[in-house]
Amino acid sequence: MKKLLISALISFGTLLSTVGVSFADELLVPHFTYRVGPFAANGTAVANGYTDYFLMLNERDGGIGGVLTNPEECETGYKAQVGVECYESYRGKNPLIVYPNSTGITLQVLQKAPEDQVPILTMGYGLSAAAKGETFPWAFNYPASYWSQMTSVLSYIDSETGLKGKKIAFLFLDVGYGREPIPVLDQLGPKMGFEHMLVPVAVKEMQNQSSHWLTIRKEKPDWVIMWGWGAMNSTAIKEAAKTRYPLDRFIGNWWSGAHVDTEALGMKAKGYKSATFTGTGTDYPAIQDMINLVVKPGKSKTSMDEVGKVLYNRAAVGAVVVAEAIHEAQKATGKKNVTGADVRKGLEMIKLDDARIAELGLTGLFAPIIGSCADHEGKGAVTIQQWDGKDWGPISKPIPPMVDVVGPMLTKAAAEYIADKPGWKSQKCN
Repeated sequence: MKKLLISALISFGTLLSTVGVSFADELLVPHFTYRVGPFAANGTAVANGYTDYFLMLNERDGGIGGVLTNPEECETGYKAQVGVECYESYRGKNPLIVYPNSTGITLQVLQKAPEDQVPILTMGYGLSAAAKGETFPWAFNYPASYWSQMTSVLSYIDSETGLKGKKIAFLFLDVGYGREPIPVLDQLGPKMGFEHMLVPVAVKEMQNQSSHWLTIRKEKPDWVIMWGWGAMNSTAIKEAAKTRYPLDRFIGNWWSGAHVDTEALGMKAKGYKSATFTGTGTDYPAIQDMINLVVKPGKSKTSMDEVGKVLYNRAAVGAVVVAEAIHEAQKATGKKNVTGADVRKGLEMIKLDDARIAELGLTGLFAPIIGSCADHEGKGAVTIQQWDGKDWGPISKPIPPMVDVVGPMLTKAAAEYIADKPGWKSQKCN
């Protein structure tokens, strides 16, 4: 019995040692995916782009700072409660980032991150108020919040036809994500002289929007702005064409303008526009490395015809931001095996300027992203792209957000968010 007890203790000690070594020998950068469910087509492309970039770093560079990365997936089906379960499953495993891929999940875990000291990166989505780094030290939405994006879209419309006296229909997925930019329309409508009407689309109605477009046809708005996702996007474009709404007056946000939304429609979607913050194509050295080291050798779930498309490239840029934050954390601490707290500081120190982007082999794929303690969105500019029947292409120069409008709104929203949370921990920025 004594021998058995000693043997068991030795085995237990070995297990603990093995777990400790496994944590120390990898950089865990999990992401919450949805390869199944109503948004699977979009979610799969996003999951592949993020994963493949880290796998490429492992193959080409031996990871980051000599430590291999682990872009582990946790399937959520785009369900907020399952996303919370994914979050809980990583407690005690030293995850370096929370990458929710869902505004709904983000809203659920936002208060947990400060407790666990793991930063949340919501790349161009999530809670807009999280842009205020002093109030939300653990949340980042580089390169721009939804509120900033909406002001850039409105600036584009104003430059095309003017906004004064115009009517805008806001077609949105009726979840937290879709409702997020409504305060900007409420704020800017009276100031810029336009009126807007809300056209919510329930998740169960994504593929049946005939009544929504009947309303739009009756109201005859000058422009339609869409905050959609998944099958809602292609259905809306199809209905717009069916009702003969001019597609060059129909503009989506950057999650409503991907190849998965327009390819099947082809020329029927010609003229449709959307915002974007990343480029398309494979003519970038780092993307070529992903192809040659990961995709072609069959180490990826990605098919060759997916590489270079909107969502794949955008997810790769998200991985670039995470990798760069880890790189900065390693430099700042002198440690190869960093923690989530270290990476949080790294996110505030990243300097993805033109020189660094070129060094990474990604010139032209995205605009510079400069980290900051106070500014967790970077106020990144938005580009408008258009579908020509076969592919997406940019049709505008980068459009900066209306900082003078968004700034005070974000400050107020951040203060309101923590007003009933007395234990909330903010930070002071110099």
